[in-house]
Amino acid sequence: MPAYTGAFVLRNSVFTLGGTSFANQVWDVTIEPDTPVQQQRTLVPDGTISDVDSATWVMKVTGLQDPQAGGLAAYLFTNAGTQVAFTYAQVNTVGKVKYSGTVIAVYPTVGGEQGEFAQFEIEMPIIGTPTLGVV
Repeated sequence: MPAYTGAFVLRNSVFTLGGTSFANQVWDVTIEPDTPVQQQRTLVPDGTISDVDSATWVMKVTGLQDPQAGGLAAYLFTNAGTQVAFTYAQVNTVGKVKYSGTVIAVYPTVGGEQGEFAQFEIEMPIIGTPTLGVV
């Protein structure tokens, strides 16, 4: 069997919020579904009733704590609580998949450990389901 050819390395990604690119200020963007599943066993052998609910989505971002104009942290602080459009492409290559939608901006973390880059980790709820497109 030949090797799978669809593997890729996250490199030169696209990440925008509200139409502004912040890819040079983040090093981790993860879009995750939370899909509730219920299962109930019945009295018969191998008897199980299952229900899979609709997923809710979140975007996790780790980046620089830059409160200056043009910084992602400043953007989040200014827009916290509002809905903003996002675009994320793991690889910025024509024909590759990109994800887009709307998140609710949240306040970034302030502070951190002495001697290390000031960074934040946030989790923003996504409104609905991300849309798949191409770069």
